[in-house]
Amino acid sequence: MNKLKMTIEKHRRLYHTLDKPEISDEAYDSLLKELESIEQEYPQLITADSPSQRVGGDPIKEFKKVKHAHRQWSFDDVFDLNELKKWEERVRNFMDKAGVSNEKLEYCCELKIDGLKIVLTYKDGQLVQAATRGDGEIGEDVTHNVKTIRSVPLKLSREIDVTAVGEAWMSVKDLEKINKERAKLDEALYANTRNLPLAL
Repeated sequence: MNKLKMTIEKHRRLYHTLDKPEISDEAYDSLLKELESIEQEYPQLITADSPSQRVGGDPIKEFKKVKHAHRQWSFDDVFDLNELKKWEERVRNFMDKAGVSNEKLEYCCELKIDGLKIVLTYKDGQLVQAATRGDGEIGEDVTHNVKTIRSVPLKLSREIDVTAVGEAWMSVKDLEKINKERAKLDEALYANTRNLPLAL
């Protein structure tokens, strides 16, 4: 059973994280069905990180408040070189206060994805909580909903405690697909993808 779970996790990561699938969707689904049949026969063996716990659950609509272990900051906007220089001054002031002003400061750039900031908390390598940023100190517990996102691992390859921060987002293509279905049902269309990854 553990070998089967490891195989499913390997192919989940290849497909959803690395975009390098090695087996067909049908083969992947058959592995999941095999696991589910074993768990139905031996329910005492079901664990929170089992791939079967990711599928079949509807996202919840109401969330409880949770306090972040570490304050979560939002992105700063800059619109010219002068504002960028002021931002770097603030970064260097933080470094001075933290006693690391002699460390080399390096930058990387990437396109900004307009998604929803998600804070993932892992204990001993197990996903124990997923929360929105909220006001930086208090967010909303969206663990159940995040478990429906297959690119998010329920269990890490190492038994470590770590907080990971990223963006939950939906492509415009998926938004168009959803709105097409809503239009058929005469339902209001979504204007953008901003909060949809966790609302659906």
